[in-house]
Amino acid sequence: MKQISIDIETYSSVNLAKAGIYRYATSKDFELLLFSYSIDEDPVKIIDLTQGETIPEKIINALSDPSIIKSAFNAQFERVCLSAFLGNQLKPQGWHCSMIWAATLGLPLSLKEVGAVLGLDKQKLEAGKELVRYFCTPCKPTKTNHERTRDLPYHDPAKWQLFKQYNQRDVEVEVEINQKLARFPVQESEWQNYWLDQEINDRGIMLDQVLIKNAIACDESFRQQYLDEAQKITNLDNPNSPTQLKDWLHDQSIDIPSLFKADVETALQNATGDVRRVLLLRQQLSKSSVKKYTAMQTALCPDGRVHGLLQFYGANRTGRWAGRLVQVQNLPRNSMFDLKEARQLVRSDNQKVLGLLYDSVPDVLSQLIRTAFIPKPGYQFYVADFSAVEARVIAWLANEQWRQNVFEKNGDIYCESASQMFHVPVVKHGINGHLRQKGKIAELALGYGGSIGALKAMGALKMGIKEDELQPLVNMWRQASPNIVQFWWDVDKAATTCIKQRLDTETHGITFKYRSGCLFIFLPSGRRICYVKPGIGTNRFGNESITYQGIGATKKWERLETYGAKLVENIIQATSRDLLANAMQNLTKAGYKIVMHIHDEVVIEAPQGPSLEKIEQIMVKVPDWANGLKLNAAGFISDFYKKD
Repeated sequence: MKQISIDIETYSSVNLAKAGIYRYATSKDFELLLFSYSIDEDPVKIIDLTQGETIPEKIINALSDPSIIKSAFNAQFERVCLSAFLGNQLKPQGWHCSMIWAATLGLPLSLKEVGAVLGLDKQKLEAGKELVRYFCTPCKPTKTNHERTRDLPYHDPAKWQLFKQYNQRDVEVEVEINQKLARFPVQESEWQNYWLDQEINDRGIMLDQVLIKNAIACDESFRQQYLDEAQKITNLDNPNSPTQLKDWLHDQSIDIPSLFKADVETALQNATGDVRRVLLLRQQLSKSSVKKYTAMQTALCPDGRVHGLLQFYGANRTGRWAGRLVQVQNLPRNSMFDLKEARQLVRSDNQKVLGLLYDSVPDVLSQLIRTAFIPKPGYQFYVADFSAVEARVIAWLANEQWRQNVFEKNGDIYCESASQMFHVPVVKHGINGHLRQKGKIAELALGYGGSIGALKAMGALKMGIKEDELQPLVNMWRQASPNIVQFWWDVDKAATTCIKQRLDTETHGITFKYRSGCLFIFLPSGRRICYVKPGIGTNRFGNESITYQGIGATKKWERLETYGAKLVENIIQATSRDLLANAMQNLTKAGYKIVMHIHDEVVIEAPQGPSLEKIEQIMVKVPDWANGLKLNAAGFISDFYKKD
């Protein structure tokens, strides 16, 4: 026995989509229903645990044997659920995930969609969704079903037999996917990164349940106050209704396109009296500060921790992680100087003082969301993140030497960029300091071929930069960074030549290969980015453009367009991701326990005592494949998570 392909069906009253796998599997009524498996791609066997059948001992033993590969589509579900069933936490080592394998090739993260894209002989059964709803989730009690809250096999034997076929078919599809993808095996180092990701998700992170409970109550209380005040002013039944409020504003001679944030802010510029107060109340009522707190409560496990917050290869083009459940990748920033004091006011449920001290309680609650993540008693958070990692990587790969020099000295890239653009010294809060903001917006918007539109999207106009300054900013930034601009064109040429002539090409240490209908871009780390069925098309400007098949903005499999600067963005973000993975591996080997990571930042839970400087040194240790890259990391120690 070398490999087992597995698919299971389970029951739990916990909502899997909202609460996540870990909370789902810890439910008191969690039950394993069906277990289908194939040993070394032999015919599938199915075990019906509802009929007293048992999983063979050799299979039970194999589940915890790292030398035997356990393969499943979204293997985290199988591993976590089987751990709950066995009463023993199965370690990730030895588990392979076909979903991750598909993601490394730019394929969808759905078994059904992968099967369709690959054109498998056997496809996922269409009836599966309805069968899962019937047997795996609670049902509504009615007179017809004799007030029962769960559908069991004997309630519909025909459906149960079809459900067993569905379970068996999923293993057959999974085996066929593995066979189709066998030509493009996942690097062993990536499986090690996957196992580390699973360990971090298994470990989870503790939540401050008192803060969360009181934040939700506080939000409800102040929202009611705002609603009552708005009702008193407008005499509307529901002043939070966009239709009712727009009609009221019209009666006040204020016509507003919508009640979205931007339109309300525009209207506030000239609003006075009751209209201004109502619009300000609308801003408060439209804040969704409480949603993250309720998501935390929903996903909270009996151990006081929330697990499964990060999806390995969630961004399947670059391999970056994506957020799940609480969506930690897009937590609101905190900028309050008295964050600790405000946090204590909420924890102590002191709503009266909160209302007196702060104009916007919803904004306070929003800024406190990060602080709901806490270390376990006797421990602290050691938080460290890379400084401007993407800017450093693109400077290194493009060999933009003046940028490399700035990073080697840990200088201010925004000041130095402005200095290069305007040909004058720029010092933060010093000589020509007003130009730093222009250097900053240019750095953030223009590194991947962006132009005027990118500057606007980054908020250039709101920052006081005038419309007629935008194009000159683009021109000056590109003139100051000629090697980066050339990098865009060199990558475009290398990719285009590779696709057209089916020849291996190379530029800036990046290799391009056309294999089996795919364009592979090999990164400095050795990992590859995949573009399925690449071709050369014509863009809206009438020029040649690179196209490929992938998941588009509509979440459907379609032909997409790309270009050199966009490919550079993928390369830089993927390489930055590899640097983070390398740092996390090094930190783990040094004995540190990572409980969460967000973008380029890691959160370590440790007893008081470890040196933050030592953690930062491990973070910036450059792997052999990144020789010459200048990394820097900065961190802080805290009793709760925050943005320092």
